[in-house]
Amino acid sequence: MKAAKGNVSFPTRILKSPAGRLIARPWFDRCVLYFLKSWFFPLSRLWAAARAAEGDVDRFIEQVPLSTPGRRQRRQIAKALYYFDRARLKAFSTEKLWHDYFFGKESVAEERLPIVEEMRLDNRSDYNMTRKYFMPLRKLVKTSVQVSPPSPEEVAERYGPMGEKLDQLYSLPEIFPEVEVSRTLPTRLGSDYWIRFSSPSAEMNDLVYARIYEPAGVKNPPTLVFGHGICVETDHYHQILDEVSTLVHMGIRVIKPEAPWHGRRVLPGHFGGEQLLSAIPRSMIDFMAAQLKEWATIINWSRTTSSGSLAIGGSSLGAQSAKFIADRARDWPEYLQPQALFIAAHCGHAAETALEGTLSDIWNLGDAMKAKGWHRELERAWLDRLDPRAKPCVPGHNIVSVTGVCDNVTPAPSADKQMDNWQVPPENRFIYQRGHFTIPLGIINNAAPLEKLAEILQSETAKK
Repeated sequence: MKAAKGNVSFPTRILKSPAGRLIARPWFDRCVLYFLKSWFFPLSRLWAAARAAEGDVDRFIEQVPLSTPGRRQRRQIAKALYYFDRARLKAFSTEKLWHDYFFGKESVAEERLPIVEEMRLDNRSDYNMTRKYFMPLRKLVKTSVQVSPPSPEEVAERYGPMGEKLDQLYSLPEIFPEVEVSRTLPTRLGSDYWIRFSSPSAEMNDLVYARIYEPAGVKNPPTLVFGHGICVETDHYHQILDEVSTLVHMGIRVIKPEAPWHGRRVLPGHFGGEQLLSAIPRSMIDFMAAQLKEWATIINWSRTTSSGSLAIGGSSLGAQSAKFIADRARDWPEYLQPQALFIAAHCGHAAETALEGTLSDIWNLGDAMKAKGWHRELERAWLDRLDPRAKPCVPGHNIVSVTGVCDNVTPAPSADKQMDNWQVPPENRFIYQRGHFTIPLGIINNAAPLEKLAEILQSETAKK
């Protein structure tokens, strides 16, 4: 069977070139923030409303919600919904075919696997890009996030007034779910495949997917479980940027889980990641609890498929998840504890991003929270319970941190202080003149942080 087209996308090749050093600068972060505020989030809210509208214009207006549109705008909505539903049907039909080919019990022609995967990415990318049909309406959007927060009383009843029920929520599943492995897709670097399993989280009650990037010719490779940021859906776009694929060149297996409420796991009427913002702080707590159980399942599976060392990590929300899990893993059986931690674009406190970072201004959750009886100190008190309680199970010399002094989404000062407390040595701390969005772009251009992680993982594997 022929290998699928190379893992390195055109944007990634550009960023690996000398031009990448010019792009990975704070000026680009300002451009990204403008795009997110003025385009991505308003268009995503419209796109999400279209998912619930089923072609009905009035239902779409209610779901956004929109300021009252005129006759001309109603025609624009009807046209946008027509193209949206066509793209959605193509994407969902191809996704079903993809499941049959990669996870189905019937035998399939292996040479068709790359074709089906390319079809999936083509149609899913087109579906995601139907946001463009709603551009004439974006200025009518009242809020970029559909917010329905719980009251403080509801949160206290759910988790205990002082959060005393959280430890039980964060406990490991009594029995790990069975993990199903897909057929393999050959690539230039080795092979790709997927795993899936029922989420151990009762709150999620869905299927978890993770894509595996396996290096060629490496027996028992070290592994990195790498979490993505909020609203990032890397397995559903063509030509997506990938800051950690270089690790596969270095002989490291990379596992990328699909986080709750993203990708295949998005709830009806929402866009990827929106549900995480809709019901803060309950949604953040349930998200982290699910991440913990799901990553533990992946770690357990990884230990059965490779005796190499294992790291957990991520970028932005993925990094915060990895730190949370590395903290809780101190109480896990030793075989489930990671040997290394790789964290990029992170901060010391989850509340900083949700309440104080630049994205919090874009999401504008404050009015809805106040209407439910929340105030800043109470919100912070609950979100602070998502911060690591002490040092993680990983020693400081096995932690790799990447931060940017211009990062105003996950502010670097608190991350630096945390790395001091965790005794992370200077050679493991990569601090750049970058913002939140150019940190991963910089890693693509300069793989020094990944090289350090690979060195740690290879050293830990050699000890076994």
